Amino acid sequence: MSDSRGPTQTLSRWGHRLLTTEDGSRRSLTGSIDGAPRWVAGLAAGLQAAILSLLVVVVPTVAAYVATSADPSNADVSWLAAVGVGSGFWLLGHGSPLTVGGVTVSLVPLGLTVLAAFCCYASARRSGRATRSGYAAGVGAYVAVALVVALLSGSSGVLPAVLGSACVSALGLGAGLLAQPGAPPLRRLSRPLWTRVPAPARTGAVAGAMALGALLLVSAGVVAAWVVGRRDAITEVWTSLGVDAVGGTVLVLAQAAIVPDVVVWALSYVVGPGFQVGTGTHLTPAEVVAGPLPAVPLLGALPEPGTVQPWEAWWPLVTVLVGAAVGWWLHRRLRHGEWWHPLVACLTTAAVAGIGAGVLAALARGSAGPGRMEQVGASGPLVGAAVAVGTLIGAAVVALPVNPEVRREASRRWNRVLTRDAGRWTPAAAPGAEPETDQLPAVTDQVRLPVGDDAEPRG
Repeated sequence: MSDSRGPTQTLSRWGHRLLTTEDGSRRSLTGSIDGAPRWVAGLAAGLQAAILSLLVVVVPTVAAYVATSADPSNADVSWLAAVGVGSGFWLLGHGSPLTVGGVTVSLVPLGLTVLAAFCCYASARRSGRATRSGYAAGVGAYVAVALVVALLSGSSGVLPAVLGSACVSALGLGAGLLAQPGAPPLRRLSRPLWTRVPAPARTGAVAGAMALGALLLVSAGVVAAWVVGRRDAITEVWTSLGVDAVGGTVLVLAQAAIVPDVVVWALSYVVGPGFQVGTGTHLTPAEVVAGPLPAVPLLGALPEPGTVQPWEAWWPLVTVLVGAAVGWWLHRRLRHGEWWHPLVACLTTAAVAGIGAGVLAALARGSAGPGRMEQVGASGPLVGAAVAVGTLIGAAVVALPVNPEVRREASRRWNRVLTRDAGRWTPAAAPGAEPETDQLPAVTDQVRLPVGDDAEPRG
């Protein structure tokens, strides 16, 4: 039975409109929204991600306001003020400082940053379209929402809000679009960039990311150990607050927002430089100088003076061990090649791990309140340097000696040094002196033996 629509027909598949031409080939007419250009799907994904992540923060804030509205001390607080606080907290997760009651908070709750990026990922994977126009439209929509929220809430950090939202949406939406079925893999898209980088450096970059991930896993384990070991102190702080069900829920969500920050602080603790929670405090594996902390139960898990064990001074060796592990991985990947390939890979590994750790430490550092709490977190340069040095030592100790090309080159250079030094220490003849020789001196006086008539008769 023939189709009344003729050789050219339109059909729907997987929510997309496709055109079947006379030669049987198909091409897409629109995006995931029938009758709309492809970039509209990206625009919708960006708006959806921004609004969803914003509501996740604003709704608990409004709920806390409703639960405490009967308190006479909150008589002058309106629900619009609660919305403004929630919006400012959402912007804080994108790097824009929050000002409440004349107090500026600049410490980024990395949990909110991760939440916003995940919303971007989920929205793009569900309703986005893996095209350049859709990607650009999604990022633009997300940034536009952040800009509007910053302007309406009267935030003083409009530029940080724009830059932070651009970075978060670019990463989240990009990952979501690439996760769609049929989307081009990241390796193919980044091929023009990676092909310009030497192969040992590419391998070292992957090893550096692996090293940083391993250190973060160790740091998360340290935080878990702190929470278990200090659970009595955490319970005491929680009980002293006397929160109800709504307040407790809001408090749990607020603490969840700073859990990644605490993990980064634990990273600085493990690698050596340590961190501070207030001016005059310093928490390192070798020494803990603490002070009064805010009434946040999670902060009760942090080490206190006298609780640090002597063996904890060896925590920085974990960085060297992680470097040794990735060094062995580098050795297995770089068995064949030039002698300098493992060296370049080790240097790249240290650079990537160090820069990544330094950036994370810088993001988890800022002001958390007035007075002493204006300095919270770790030093990004110190943490990055400690990770880079420890990783480089571990990777070089393992990857370089076991490589045959490195051993051969080292042996050749060592023999060259020995040969040059041997020639340098050979004693030279003094000016005007006769050259020494191993031959016996020549006989100048000849002894004439009697022959013939000159010989005397014997006996």
